Amino acid sequence: MSIDTVYTITSKATGGGRDGQVYSDTGQIDLDLRPPKEMGGSGEGSNPEELFSAGYAACFLGALRATAEQSGVKPPEGTEVKVTIGIGKDSSDGGFGLTAAIDVTLPGLDQETADKVAETAHSFCPYSKATKGNIEQTVTAHV
Repeated sequence: MSIDTVYTITSKATGGGRDGQVYSDTGQIDLDLRPPKEMGGSGEGSNPEELFSAGYAACFLGALRATAEQSGVKPPEGTEVKVTIGIGKDSSDGGFGLTAAIDVTLPGLDQETADKVAETAHSFCPYSKATKGNIEQTVTAHV
């Protein structure tokens, strides 16, 4: 794969990782991180999975709009993408792994078209391509 890079961004983590801070070079991200309650933390901050789910959802929606329009389908008003990221023990190596559930809402389209639009976006989205084969992913289209 050859990438013609048009944009780069750098972020920095300090402190204890999941219990620390993250900053982007632009200053747009300046957050305290805390483990979620489900992982023994206070939950009083963001966490890597929350940040990943937000970035993935925004990227996937952009990919969906681009690929739908290229195929002649105008994304309807109310189109949205919800990405749920899960983290848990990876039984294969004792470490941790991620899951991604991508829910695409395309109100007013027929189910077959919505499924095709969602799958095409999944094959185009940089986040989907980066994680393909590395995390369990599901894509579900709703009309």
